[in-house]
Amino acid sequence: MKEQYDDILQWIEKADHDLGSAKIIFIHLPDYFDTIAFHCQQAVEKYLKAILVYYKIEFKKTHDLVYLLELLSSIIEIDESSFRDAFTLNNFSVQIRYPNKILKLTKDELEMAIQIAEKFHLFANKLIKNNKII
Repeated sequence: MKEQYDDILQWIEKADHDLGSAKIIFIHLPDYFDTIAFHCQQAVEKYLKAILVYYKIEFKKTHDLVYLLELLSSIIEIDESSFRDAFTLNNFSVQIRYPNKILKLTKDELEMAIQIAEKFHLFANKLIKNNKII
């Protein structure tokens, strides 16, 4: 049981680091749009995986946020806006890291990506903290 809790806390910590990195880069290096977007996607992925570990739902190795939400929706209600947000951030996972996949994002789009990551941060912490893990 303690090992599971440690895994959950590690997922949350890594997600928090990604979200924090996105925010810092946005403030200091806003032209690094691809890095900011990637860290937002990574944060959400890790928050979702923390929740899945908490609920003991196995998942395959993937960066697909919609897939992770679908797994989670088998035991808790997930609103449609969360699926839309996950779909939006899916575009910022693996492909955006490579030079032949240029995706220019506006300041508003980057702010939206950060807000989505913050939404999932609150979602994960609410579920897990309410159950006295964190």
